[in-house]
Amino acid sequence: MGRCTSRYMSLPYNPALKERAKALRKAGNLAEVLLWNRLKKKQFLGLDFDRQKIIGNYIVDFYCAEKCTVIEVDGSSHDNKFEYDAQRDAFLTGLGLTVIHISDSDVKNHMEEIIIFLQNHPSLNSPPVEGRAVKFFSKC
Repeated sequence: MGRCTSRYMSLPYNPALKERAKALRKAGNLAEVLLWNRLKKKQFLGLDFDRQKIIGNYIVDFYCAEKCTVIEVDGSSHDNKFEYDAQRDAFLTGLGLTVIHISDSDVKNHMEEIIIFLQNHPSLNSPPVEGRAVKFFSKC
């Protein structure tokens, strides 16, 4: 199944963020690049992901329209930004999206566990569910 165009195109979009999203795709931090290498080209569960997708006034790390799911890799840039992250999550879940947070260090150090977690995540292996935000924490 391809990209669900109606879901994809119905999301709010701030065109002023287009250049910033492009720059983020080019720069890419290590954890995002590592995870992207596992998600791109429909190699993860046959799902189509976008990287650095603009949704409203936010740029999310990864977005799967078919599953209405956002994956965020949280590194040091998210330190002390709890309020901002909570507002962003509330906005995204208000659109009916599920937001999955994964730590930068877990992507770098526990990639296979992250992939298993994502493969088993209800929002990615079943029909889309109403929006919610969840976090992955390794046992380490």
